[in-house]
Amino acid sequence: MKEKIGRFGKFLSGMVMPNIGAFIAWGFLTALFIEAGWLPNPDLAGIVDPMLNYLLPILIAGQGGYMVAGDRGRVVAAIAVVGCICGSDYTMLMGAMAMGPLAGLAIRTFDRRAEGHIPAGFEMLVNNFSAGILGLVLAVLGYYIIGPLMTVILTVLTAGVDILVTHGLLPLVAVFIEPAKVLFLNNAINHGIFSPIGAGQAAETGRSIMYMLESNPGPGLGVLLAYWFCSKDKQTRQSAPGAVIIHLLGGIHEIYFPYILMNPVIIAAPILGNICAIFFYTLTGAGLSGPASPGSLIAYMAMAPRDAILPVLLGVVIAAGVSFAGSAVILRFSTGKNLADAQEQMQEMKAEARGIATAAAESAGPADPSKVHKIVFACDAGMGSSAMGATRFRNRIHSANANSGLIVTNTSVDNIPADADIVVCQRVLAERAKACAPNATLITIGNFLADPHLDNLFATLTSVAGEDVEPAAPAAAGPAPAGSAMNGVLRREGVKLGQTAADKYEAIRAAGRLLAQLGYVDESYTEAMVERENLVTTYMGMGVAIPHGTSQKKGTVKKSGVVLLQYPQGVDFGDEKAYLVFGIAGVGDEHLDLLANVCNLLEDEDALEQLKTTADLDFVMEKLQA
Repeated sequence: MKEKIGRFGKFLSGMVMPNIGAFIAWGFLTALFIEAGWLPNPDLAGIVDPMLNYLLPILIAGQGGYMVAGDRGRVVAAIAVVGCICGSDYTMLMGAMAMGPLAGLAIRTFDRRAEGHIPAGFEMLVNNFSAGILGLVLAVLGYYIIGPLMTVILTVLTAGVDILVTHGLLPLVAVFIEPAKVLFLNNAINHGIFSPIGAGQAAETGRSIMYMLESNPGPGLGVLLAYWFCSKDKQTRQSAPGAVIIHLLGGIHEIYFPYILMNPVIIAAPILGNICAIFFYTLTGAGLSGPASPGSLIAYMAMAPRDAILPVLLGVVIAAGVSFAGSAVILRFSTGKNLADAQEQMQEMKAEARGIATAAAESAGPADPSKVHKIVFACDAGMGSSAMGATRFRNRIHSANANSGLIVTNTSVDNIPADADIVVCQRVLAERAKACAPNATLITIGNFLADPHLDNLFATLTSVAGEDVEPAAPAAAGPAPAGSAMNGVLRREGVKLGQTAADKYEAIRAAGRLLAQLGYVDESYTEAMVERENLVTTYMGMGVAIPHGTSQKKGTVKKSGVVLLQYPQGVDFGDEKAYLVFGIAGVGDEHLDLLANVCNLLEDEDALEQLKTTADLDFVMEKLQA
């Protein structure tokens, strides 16, 4: 249950966080230019409501649609949420959080159903009309159903808040807020519930206490200070000062979550601290003009009205002091896990919330492989390593007659499609892959051709199809048609046999020079190949390396080309030797045919071994262009 709540909360947070800049802009507009602001300006104050009522919901819904279905999801969600906005008198931030994923799911479902059924030449027509029609249908649904439903919910919540305020019970919401933070529900609560209610109050009085309920940095600050001064663990004491700065000034509340997870009973301290702060704010009538996002002291004070700066600051101090005292007592009489274990637990919670497997799960494959429709192999440029990895894995799947509808493709790590179910990349690219595809299962590998995690994924996918089978060798590709792109991609003069090199960098530069000599690239491309190697190795496994340039240097490529340098004695690429070094320059996809042939060769071990040492150029050309 905790994992499901965490996953839900992190997804909602993922819709809000990329748009925090828009919240800050709106907050400053409110704090500065409304009638009760620092610099009242009725003309500029007229921007406040449109930004709140239209811009923020459209941004949030668009991000939610993008997280589910990429750019098409973003467009459909932006259309659909306008129906919610026009169908309610409330600010539809909560409606946007519902409509965004719904719109993304709708267009993704349509695209999967339509895949393979669109007549050639009608793709653009179908894609544009499907997005427009689905967006329109959802906008109507939003106007008549989702918008009014959210109005009812927000009306009930607003009434509930009024009751809590009337009876002096508002401080008790801290009992729910502080644990919700650790489950990553903070942004959903703050911007989905508190901000819409606070916006109405701020429009009337210039301030609202609703903006202060979740964002107060004081409770977390008290926990960190207690660990700094009272923890018995040296590592924890040393880590706390840095965490204090990040939390208090940077506004990143996640930094203190591991300290809670180290000793879960300590959650009582920030709860008590926030209760005391909210009680103080209700007594003094304090409030903020706009949302303090992120929840740093700087943002908190920036959103404070002119006459409320001192009470706002005192509330932070009260929360921190009470939280510190409670945490110190708990640390004195109880012990918990160490910081490293707690941080690992939080990363697991974040991974589960993103739908990304942990390291243990990566080796076992996806939890529900029967629902896997698309696997994406990703490398830095999407030019070589990922293409070969995708081709070989696709061949294995098809040879086993398993998951015939499975799509296996490749791309650069920064352009992973939103509908990817599984992303395969090298370990050093994992963070970039997570950022680009937060909802995909991530499998990290050492190399794209021979890695146990890929073997486990293959075994899982084929067993789901009801067949525990060994992969058969793929059928040999037919000869390339005369005059095809293959004839220009690999030429006889681009193959050098019997070479020697002192190290991999000498071999990579030799490949780069040959690409330049044959007119495929500018001379500067060679150093881009070295940069790419320094980022992550281009060694593929099985004695094959495919050095190529970084994605930033694609502009130096004149046309697609491949060269081959053979090193019979081998060249060290890390812990293994490469005997065949394919230098690659790609503009489009012409070079992928040759890489596919290389993958086919890898299934024929005798031919591959012969290719590593042969002096017969005709044999090489025959095998690579077969």
